[in-house]
Amino acid sequence: MTIQLSAPVTEVLPPQILVVDDATVVRLYYRQILEAQGYRIEEAINGIEGLEKAMQISFDLCIVDVNMPMMDGFTFLHALRREPVTHAIPALMTSTEADPEDRRTALRAGANFYLVKPVARDQLALYVAAMLGRSVG
Repeated sequence: MTIQLSAPVTEVLPPQILVVDDATVVRLYYRQILEAQGYRIEEAINGIEGLEKAMQISFDLCIVDVNMPMMDGFTFLHALRREPVTHAIPALMTSTEADPEDRRTALRAGANFYLVKPVARDQLALYVAAMLGRSVG
């Protein structure tokens, strides 16, 4: 009699994305686009909630709004970059602010990319896929 041991099967989960935005409609819009691409989505309504979630859950990417109550996106990114467990999470910042200085401020705060709202479906899917090293669709 031969006993054959097999290695445990490990399930590979799709990337998990944290969407931090105070607008319910924006979070729902991003969720619909990204879940259709196979991503797992977690939401936060401001930077404080987002930071708490980022400290508890391992995220592959954060999508962050600039203007939010309690803690804005710039402050959130500064805090995210200071923490050893979250400092390397890629971050895509979105805002209705289109001034070049807003983009520079976002990059200085720790954003990898900055997109002006409204963000088109294809544009969001493309940037997210690129930041995660995946193909779109």
